[in-house]
Amino acid sequence: MNTRSLRFQLVAWYGVLLTGCFVLIGAATYVALQSSLVGALKENQLRRARQIGQLLLEKIPLQGEARVGDEIDGRYAPDLNDRFVRVTRGDGGLLYVSRSPKDRNFVPTAVPPSTETGRGETARQAPLPDGRKLLVTACEVQTPGGARYLIEAGAPMDDVQAHLRQWLRFLLVVLPVVAVVALGGGSLLVKRALWPVDKIAASAERISSQNLSERLPVARTGDELERLSIALNHMVQRLDEAFQYSRRFMADASHELRTPLTVLRGELESFIQEPTLAPEWREQLGSALEEVERLASIVEGLFALSRLDAGEAAAEWVKFDLARLAAATADQMSLLAEDKNIQVTCAAAQPVWVEGDQARLKQVVVNLLDNAIKYTLQGGTVALTVSALDGKAVLEVADNGIGIPAEALPRVFDRFFRVDKARSRELGGAGLGLSIVKSICTAHHGRVEASSLPGQGSRFRVELPLAAPSTNNQKKHEHEH
Repeated sequence: MNTRSLRFQLVAWYGVLLTGCFVLIGAATYVALQSSLVGALKENQLRRARQIGQLLLEKIPLQGEARVGDEIDGRYAPDLNDRFVRVTRGDGGLLYVSRSPKDRNFVPTAVPPSTETGRGETARQAPLPDGRKLLVTACEVQTPGGARYLIEAGAPMDDVQAHLRQWLRFLLVVLPVVAVVALGGGSLLVKRALWPVDKIAASAERISSQNLSERLPVARTGDELERLSIALNHMVQRLDEAFQYSRRFMADASHELRTPLTVLRGELESFIQEPTLAPEWREQLGSALEEVERLASIVEGLFALSRLDAGEAAAEWVKFDLARLAAATADQMSLLAEDKNIQVTCAAAQPVWVEGDQARLKQVVVNLLDNAIKYTLQGGTVALTVSALDGKAVLEVADNGIGIPAEALPRVFDRFFRVDKARSRELGGAGLGLSIVKSICTAHHGRVEASSLPGQGSRFRVELPLAAPSTNNQKKHEHEH
């Protein structure tokens, strides 16, 4: 997974944002629920403290303090209801404290006294030994006789804490579900939103200099993607026009140069053959003729490239045995290799049927063998192999020559690129042979790649689609008979 991709970042942001919002809502709900439950319990206990205070104001002037405890037990029964009640005189003396509740979940006499006397109605949370809490409210009353009393009423916060724990468990269970739904939903939404981008990218990958007439799909959404598609199509159109102009120029220029070069070559050959020509002039004219020949070779290469770019190779396709073509070509090139005492071997025993322009594919074999022979030293070897592998026709030319530097290897198929310009000029190279090989392979829906080690040799590998299986079998039988 690419964490830097736009898809991942959008899904991550969507998931984090939605999950964060849920966490904030859950936390706010938790705080609100806590405040509501605690507030309700507090209000209930304050009301109880006020009622007990009103009871003191009514009973003490008539009956004195002796009957206060019985009145509180009789009316409110705090021990039976798990409640806490304590009445303290103004001088700190204890008038009444409730008995321990029936389930013995707290000891009333162990509850610390309030330290907030003289402040009207107050509330506090008193800790219990087992980690629980007791909410204690307090209010003060004064009898007509001037006696002051602090009434404390409280209740355990077990129900409040149970409700909060239940809500917290609910949040912990639902949060992962929300996160998964957020990520899944975000992924679907982002995938749907970026689907036009995927189509545009897939179409852009298919467009090359060979099919600039194709256009990218335009998503009629009225948004930035539609404007981007239209802008890219305008750019492709301008590129197509520029390529067409460049191809026409190269084709026209190479075509126009062929005639004057042919005339010039003929004139120079006539002058050289003149018997009365001085030797020094004959040598200079011979050098000029070599340059004209080299220039004519460059023009022919450019003309061939222009015709390949125009799709000329696809117009003359036939089905043929690539192995037989390679073997015959290797026999012809062996004569050129004999001058340098180079051994050319060919391993193409099994028929390998392909479909394409036979003349152009022969030019691929010729160019690769010629290149290998040129850059292989005296007494070296050049090996040509043709085989069918993984549904492809594979043609390889390997030599043990001078090799290609690693920094130059990615550019060997560029037009007019030469690894060693001085040496290439000496050998007659113009940097177009491998460019023509690549253009022919591309026109045949194939590819060519090179590998090399300086001082140890080079290997060029051509992969082409095999012809249909039925055609292979038919041709194989014809070849055998």
